[in-house]
Amino acid sequence: MSWFITPRELHRRGIVGMNERNVEFIARLNPRRRYPLVDDKLLTKKLALEAGIAVPELYGVLETNHEARRLRELIAGREDFVIKPAHGSGGNGILVITGRMGERFRKASGVLEDMEGLEHHVSNILSGMYSLGGQPDKAMIEYRVRFDSLFAKVSFQGVPDIRTVVYHGYPVMAMARLPTRGSDGKANLHQGAVGVGIDITTGVTGHGVWHNEIVERHPDTGAPIGGIAIPAWDRLLALAAGCHELTGLGYLGVDVVLDRDLGPLILELNARPGLAVQVANAAGLRARIDRIEAVQPNPPPSPVERAAFVQAVMSPARRTGS
Repeated sequence: MSWFITPRELHRRGIVGMNERNVEFIARLNPRRRYPLVDDKLLTKKLALEAGIAVPELYGVLETNHEARRLRELIAGREDFVIKPAHGSGGNGILVITGRMGERFRKASGVLEDMEGLEHHVSNILSGMYSLGGQPDKAMIEYRVRFDSLFAKVSFQGVPDIRTVVYHGYPVMAMARLPTRGSDGKANLHQGAVGVGIDITTGVTGHGVWHNEIVERHPDTGAPIGGIAIPAWDRLLALAAGCHELTGLGYLGVDVVLDRDLGPLILELNARPGLAVQVANAAGLRARIDRIEAVQPNPPPSPVERAAFVQAVMSPARRTGS
C-alpha cells in the first residue's frame, strides 16, 4: 500500500513538511555553532562519555593515508568491527564487518572483502568522499554492536536502531529502523531499511514504511514488525531527552542501539533528523510539538521528568489527531 494523502489531509493531520522543518525547527532551534557537536562523531563520543552515556568502544582513529597502514594493527585478531567516517551522514561510508574467513572479511551483506578493499575504503573516507561538504575526514574503527535478540526475526544481518526525535528536550516521536538485504545491513531508510513506528507512551512497535510503502512484515524475513515491546522504554526516552543538555540543540535525532551484552548505546546524534518518522507512525509532529510548546515549564524539568511528561500527555486516552 502506498503512502499518498492529499495536501489538505496532510495539513489536517499536522504533518510537518521539509520547509517547515528547515525554517521553524532547524534554523530557529539549532545554533550553527552547535553543529560540530553532532556532525563530528568523535566529538559526540567524547561528550557522551563525559556525561556518563554509554557508546560503542572506539578501537582507533586513522587521520592520514600514512596512518592508514595502522589498519592491520587495529583489526588484528578481531573477528568483527565497524569502519565509519567521523563526519559522514545518512549512513554513507559505514562498513560493517561481521566475521573473517582466512585473510578475507565478511561484510553484513555476506560479501567477502580483502585487506586491500578495506584499505581502499579507509582511503575514500580520508579523502572526504562521505563527509559533509566533501572535506577531508577521519576513519573510526569501533566495536560492532551485537543487537538484542528482540529484533532477530525482523532484521537482516545488520544492527537495528531506534531513532527518537527530541524537541526542546522532550522526546516526541520515535521509530525503529530495521536493516534489510537491500540496505546492506545498515539501518538507513534511504538505503532500503524499514522504518517502524513506535508508540511513544508504551514503546510498542506498529506498522512500518519501506521504500515509501506501508508494510506490516519485514521484506526479507516475512516476520510481523508490529507488537514488539522495547524493554525499559522509559529509560530509553530519558536517555534521548538528556541529549538536549548534551548538545544544546532544540531539534535533535537520537539514535540508540540495544546491544545484547552492553544494553542501550548511543550510536549517533543528528541535528537535521528527517521526517519519515511521521510516515512510520502515521501521525504528524505538529500536534505533539504544539502540546510541548503550550506547557513547557520554566525552568525545564530533568530528562527523566520530561520523558515521563511525554508518556502521560501523549497517552491514547488524551490523543487527538496524533
